[in-house]
Amino acid sequence: MQKKLVPEIGMEFETEEEAFKFYNAYAYGVGFSIRRSKFHKEKCGKLRDRLFVCSAEGKREKNKCDGSVKSHRAETRFGCLARMKISCRLNDKYCVTEFVPEHTHVTSSPCKTHFFRSHRNMSLAQIVEADMADSSGIAPKATLELLSRQAGGRQNLGFIPVDYKNYLRSKRTREMRVGDTGGLLEYLQQMQLNDPNFFYAIQVDEDDMITNIFWADARMMVDYDYFGDVVCFDTTYRKNKEGRPFAMFVGVNNHRQTVVFGAALLYAETADTFIWLFDTFVKAMSGKKPISILTDQDAAMAKALLSEWPETCHRLCIWHIYQNAAKHLSNAFEKFKNFTKDFGRCIYDYEDEDDFINAWNNMLEKYNLKDNDWLRRLFNIKEQWALVYGRQTFCADITTTQRSESMNSALKKYVSYKYDLLRFFQHFQRLVEDRRYQELKAEFRASQSSPALSFPVEILKHASNIYTPEVFKLFQDELCKAHDCVLKFNGEIGSISKYEVIPHKKYWHHTVTFDSIDNTVLCSCKKYEFAGILCAHALKVLSTRNIKNIPAQYILKRWTKNIKAKSTKSTCNVSSENDSKVEIVRRYRELCRLHTQLATRASESKDAYETAILGLNNTLRDVDACLKKKASQEPTQVISKTTSASKLNEYICIDDDIIKVRGIKTKTKVVGNSKRPKNALEKLTKKKKPRNKEECALLEQVF
Repeated sequence: MQKKLVPEIGMEFETEEEAFKFYNAYAYGVGFSIRRSKFHKEKCGKLRDRLFVCSAEGKREKNKCDGSVKSHRAETRFGCLARMKISCRLNDKYCVTEFVPEHTHVTSSPCKTHFFRSHRNMSLAQIVEADMADSSGIAPKATLELLSRQAGGRQNLGFIPVDYKNYLRSKRTREMRVGDTGGLLEYLQQMQLNDPNFFYAIQVDEDDMITNIFWADARMMVDYDYFGDVVCFDTTYRKNKEGRPFAMFVGVNNHRQTVVFGAALLYAETADTFIWLFDTFVKAMSGKKPISILTDQDAAMAKALLSEWPETCHRLCIWHIYQNAAKHLSNAFEKFKNFTKDFGRCIYDYEDEDDFINAWNNMLEKYNLKDNDWLRRLFNIKEQWALVYGRQTFCADITTTQRSESMNSALKKYVSYKYDLLRFFQHFQRLVEDRRYQELKAEFRASQSSPALSFPVEILKHASNIYTPEVFKLFQDELCKAHDCVLKFNGEIGSISKYEVIPHKKYWHHTVTFDSIDNTVLCSCKKYEFAGILCAHALKVLSTRNIKNIPAQYILKRWTKNIKAKSTKSTCNVSSENDSKVEIVRRYRELCRLHTQLATRASESKDAYETAILGLNNTLRDVDACLKKKASQEPTQVISKTTSASKLNEYICIDDDIIKVRGIKTKTKVVGNSKRPKNALEKLTKKKKPRNKEECALLEQVF
């Protein structure tokens, strides 16, 4: 060991902490641990002297309970006399007045020194990385592995796994002291500081307890402005420790990916709750309401939508219709071979209301279901599920809430039912960020590549230039179907021509009208009105009329590549580069990279090693001087997080109104795991595997 790292009588230090660090650095090189021992203070409170001793100093005191202890901890005190004493009696500096280097026990080798308590400490950069890893959902074991590799081995890490676990535990304990209410409101307000357009709303009950929470960031509002014409809404359970229903407003973007428009944690699924939620959602979205919304068959949702969004087309999820059918009509599905086919045709196939009603009545009579109470109730709300009533309303070709179900399923990868509300919010944000990254990848592919054409015709080339790749695939499929359609001319009146188009292997026809003045084409299937792309029947007519490009009036902007190209909207997000924690991590990684390169090269020869050691010691001394100078120039600031949290527990300002908040209204704790309860269709198929074509056809039609 270098002589300047060995304590000597008369050495001086500015502070007690500086002396402790020096002696601890000496102990690290020798292979032992130290601790603070006896001290004396002046009347004014200033430390007069301090004794630093080896951690093996003294003997363990006897405990009155030793007789009842079955297994004692290992002995770590050996009466060691190694020590260093400092005193400031002679001047303002702390001077070494006593130093004993001899030990009464065996010291440790350098590779084991990091296990000693005084040498275990998480640096600020490591704490920041640990926080980021924890908030990213990375397991502690994986985080330790990463930090160890950055440091060049576990012995160079500076702490052991139990220290990291203790840090995470103490961190969560501090959050618990702040409380669910304070921590949650602090998080929401921090989000608003980072994103000035971040919107959140809280509903309290008569006891000033928080019941419902809704939030949406600026990016969600921008996405809703582009793609908010169709919304899927669903609730799910067991996503948080409180067991609160979690709701998401989701939609589909121009890449046919699911996007989140807003989210809410609810207390209960009542009509009043949904009324508040739908009203709050519209306020957050600057008053814009969707054209269509898809939900499950929930009476409370239906009542709230009728009250708040009467002009919005409310469609029921076909998936839920089928699962309820499997529950209430299981005998019909099993007994009759053609019931699945006839039931599906009533949902999807008919274009005329009278034809639908006749087919429905024939189905009831054919299968003796006239007295079935569930079918009677289902028919009373036929406008919400039968496609014959919804073809004329744009739904982005969505007939189920499967996007909401998929998001709920994906959410399980990010959150656990064991999470408290604050951790739930933090990890839900990871889901949102990952979805946005997927959209970024899709935008990159759309701008940097062109889809392969099944056959090189002009209208396909035109479609590939304007549509995103996913939407282009749908258009190309329709064009391929058009090739096999049978076309029949039905006459012409002025500029308007009428055609009958029979799909391949179908016995019915669709009526298509074409206006040669402005190339207007209308089909009775109303696929363009429902999905936003032309159907095979209309494309067949356009091909016959020698139309080489998609008419401009049938290019729906929401499906195009450049819908956001000329946008002036801004999410107003504050760049993460301004975050001091992120800067610390960036600098830390850069220094680790350079240190690894230095260690790799300098270890190849003795001269290079000595040069590196000398340079590192000089650099370390300069860095300490720089940090000491910075600390002396900065004013001391004391920030009380507890006070801030307590204030947040009492008051919150929303829309210039002061709302008193006493806490979060708690629900009964969830017992069990986070698995979603099985629905009726899943239970039916679980009990009995499909044995005949009818049951297979039902499952195929649903999926």
